[in-house]
Amino acid sequence: MVMIVHHLENSRSQRVLWMLEELGLPYEVRRYERDPRTMLAPPALKQVHPLGKSPVVEHDGRIVAETATILEYLVALSGGGLGPPEDPDGALRWRYFLDYAEGSLMPPLLLSLVIGKMGPLGWPARGFVTRMAMTHIDYVEGELSRRPWFAGAEFSAADVMMSFPLEAGRQRLKLDGRRPSILAWLGRIHARPAYQRALEKGGPYAYA
Repeated sequence: MVMIVHHLENSRSQRVLWMLEELGLPYEVRRYERDPRTMLAPPALKQVHPLGKSPVVEHDGRIVAETATILEYLVALSGGGLGPPEDPDGALRWRYFLDYAEGSLMPPLLLSLVIGKMGPLGWPARGFVTRMAMTHIDYVEGELSRRPWFAGAEFSAADVMMSFPLEAGRQRLKLDGRRPSILAWLGRIHARPAYQRALEKGGPYAYA
């Protein structure tokens, strides 16, 4: 059975399309548009998964949700493609950044987005949230100054996983030349042919 990717515009699911293109696995895309007023996912996604969120994939009778879980599923499905490096330190970094992307880096970026939409009501918290987010940005900048890719010398699923928060972070936090390692890494991932193919398959993506 060909995998079906339930793809919401401008969302984390762009990473799944990219991963599939990198691995050369066959798939179909079912696109969903956000509500123009609330920017939330449409109710139709709840017919696929009770939480009504994306990404979700269907494959061999399974419904698989959560980006990191999907990426690990694809690594296994491909026989280990873009999986962890063989050295123990690299393997630990690979696992760490798969979890870090959503568990630690994304929450302050999401808070920054929400506070930005609150207008004057959000002003008291803006400084604190921005400082919290920039602490993570500085940490990531330091990591990428030591190696070209998150897990080590080679591109891996860890880089796919880290793409969305750093793409969103560049826009929301207005990252500039003071974060050269992050900007160079974004340039490298955006230049990858598989990334470009995923954009063609997924449609408009605000963060590329």
